[in-house]
Amino acid sequence: MAVAAADQAALTLGIRPGLALAQARAMVPGLLVAEADPKGDAAALERLAAWCLRYTPLTAADPPDGIWLDITGCAHLFGGEQGLLADLLDRLGHSGAQARAAIADTPGAAHAVARFGADAATVVAPGAQERTIAPLPVGALRLPEEMVTALRRLGLDRVAQLAQVPRAPLQRRFGRHTLLRLDQAAGRVFEPIRPALPEEAVVHRLAFVEPLLTAEAFVQCIDALLVPVCAKLEAAGQGARRLDLIFERIDGSVQAVRIGTAAPSRHAAHLGRLLEERLDEVDPDPGVEAMQLCVSLAEPIANRQGTASLDDSASSEADIAALVDRIENRLGAGSVWRAVAVESEMPERAVATVAPIMRTPVASWPPGLPRPVRLLDPPQPVEAMALLPDNPPVAFTWRRRRHRVRRADGPERIHGEWWRRSAEEEAVRDYFAVEDEDGVRFWLFRRGDGVDRATGDLRWFLHGLF
Repeated sequence: MAVAAADQAALTLGIRPGLALAQARAMVPGLLVAEADPKGDAAALERLAAWCLRYTPLTAADPPDGIWLDITGCAHLFGGEQGLLADLLDRLGHSGAQARAAIADTPGAAHAVARFGADAATVVAPGAQERTIAPLPVGALRLPEEMVTALRRLGLDRVAQLAQVPRAPLQRRFGRHTLLRLDQAAGRVFEPIRPALPEEAVVHRLAFVEPLLTAEAFVQCIDALLVPVCAKLEAAGQGARRLDLIFERIDGSVQAVRIGTAAPSRHAAHLGRLLEERLDEVDPDPGVEAMQLCVSLAEPIANRQGTASLDDSASSEADIAALVDRIENRLGAGSVWRAVAVESEMPERAVATVAPIMRTPVASWPPGLPRPVRLLDPPQPVEAMALLPDNPPVAFTWRRRRHRVRRADGPERIHGEWWRRSAEEEAVRDYFAVEDEDGVRFWLFRRGDGVDRATGDLRWFLHGLF
């Protein structure tokens, strides 16, 4: 028996995969050993590949320990390629999984850099894959172990050395496979990725006798795909929150477009409209031989009894959801949001942005404490005249303009939040809602209670406009 895999602690002690188990136990008395489960590992890898659908519609398991992600057109949704890598590794780390990741123009280069690169997260510059993999060992090219051993006997330890060998003798001695892996990593030969789909996903596929090339043909196929998909969703009492439309081209490559919905939907016309608006992102050349529609994320839809009431809130919510979907489909995910109250004493932290359609209850504004429609971030300093300690200002100057106060309400005293271990603990703000001679209303505050200098420096600020 031999060691199939080892964690970081075991690797530190010198235990490597392939080492005889008896030798490993001799090296480390009391070594904790678990029976290998290749089938269970493969199933877990497939589930993890399906989980990665949150990043892109094109993911696939790369046994025994890798996952492919084709993130073309998806990275901007996570703040760019670096942001996507950081989010991916952070989530895997929180789940207890150690991972390395790389982004490159080709699957072969990404595979090599992720496993043999210096850093745990690497983004290879566009067109730089050959230069990046050149110093890596020849094992980074996914060659069989016996072939790697034979290449090293000839002194070919690095990819750069292998690339300099004349191709004809190399193929005669080692076969076409070595050149294929080298060309795939460099981008001279295309390498397809077959997407993985979660077992519970609602999927429908159409294969064509003749390849399709036109948008009009794709529109008809979308309508044909949506009919059975929506029927399956209705039978399951669910609605789609994320749909992936996958185009299988005759050259073996795969392209995909993804849409999301603000609320679960199984309305075929609405979903079809969203998918059709994304067809300009698809390059059908040299032809599409099959199309597949996958509901990669679904949520339950509660059935509602229809009424003749004038107050049709359900219909109104559906209309808003459709509008949000179309805007986000054109401008990108996260382009639509709404502001809600958050339980915080400090006004600048009392507002948060959430999804435009949110059914869970959120905090509400205190009924007796009106807040301005617009808050200034950061609060802007003003010069004010006021009688201490609790009187409102009689006048203040903002942006070189003097405002005389006609009416005022306050003070509303706000203390710093005690759980924030900073100077904010002892800080005090006295807020006043004031109205000037022109009827414009302002929200001013003074730092400090007007008595103890330790609570603030008594400077005035404009924090909002009513």
